[in-house]
Amino acid sequence: MTMPGRMLRLLSLMQGRRDWTGPELAERLGVTDRTVRRDIERLRELGYPVAGTTGVAGGYRLASGKDLPPLLLDDDEAVAVAVGLRTAAGVQGIEESSTRALAKLEQVLPARLRHRIAAVRDAIAVMSVAGPVSDPAALGVLAAACRDHEVVAFTHRGRERRVEPRSLVTAYRRWYLLAYDPERGDWRTFRVDRMDAPRATGRRFTPREPPDDPAAYVARSLTSAPYRYTCTAVVDAPAAVVRTRLVVALPGRVEPIDDRTCRVRLGADAIEHVAADLLLLGAPYALDASPEVLDALRAVGAGLTGRRPGPPGAPGSR
Repeated sequence: MTMPGRMLRLLSLMQGRRDWTGPELAERLGVTDRTVRRDIERLRELGYPVAGTTGVAGGYRLASGKDLPPLLLDDDEAVAVAVGLRTAAGVQGIEESSTRALAKLEQVLPARLRHRIAAVRDAIAVMSVAGPVSDPAALGVLAAACRDHEVVAFTHRGRERRVEPRSLVTAYRRWYLLAYDPERGDWRTFRVDRMDAPRATGRRFTPREPPDDPAAYVARSLTSAPYRYTCTAVVDAPAAVVRTRLVVALPGRVEPIDDRTCRVRLGADAIEHVAADLLLLGAPYALDASPEVLDALRAVGAGLTGRRPGPPGAPGSR
């Protein structure tokens, strides 16, 4: 590898991870530690803010500077970014920013990639996603803290929290942070749109392994969360079929009874969401629910037919 090519590869490596030791960089580049030190000095002379790090081995970090250095992406990374931006173009609150970023990316790409990304752009049909959307700046802070193993602080439901972030998970059109809470000595799930001013504290931590895959853990947390409206439906359809019909079939929500029937546990804070899931079942069912839930579902049904709900047992009227 020539010296200019090696320096571009060095810059790409440093953009992909927060901290590197000299021996790690030397191994990746196939050079000596001394060559790495010289290349680091060349990057600094070119204006890149490469800081030295302390510790047992010491190392290097591409620090924040007043100018944004060129972002180096390989072909697959560029296509992955384009797919993400195209998908985000349908998310309420960041549509315009995503579209602008995708246009800028396409403008600077080589011709071979422009054709691939144009194909991706034309092949993806994006529906607008309604509902609460987390602040992109907050997501950026939390994602960086997950990557760098840095404690974050924020206010949640009126209380100051400091946690060790592990992963961001999206479900039900919302973002959730899976984090270890040292104060409680256990893992917790936080809705990002309910966090006030999340910020990195600069305090690093040794990452812990969660008890399960982050997505599965958050799914279980949502499944066990208390909801205002809950009910159980025994459905005349196989469990595997029902799972494909529901928009979000969280683990444990759909349980087979036999080869032809299953039990579906539903819950939501809005009765309309429960009603929508019942419609998606697409098969006859027997519903077990409290009088409050049944009355709320009757009101939803009356609204769909244009009738005003009356007292229980009374005929509706226009």
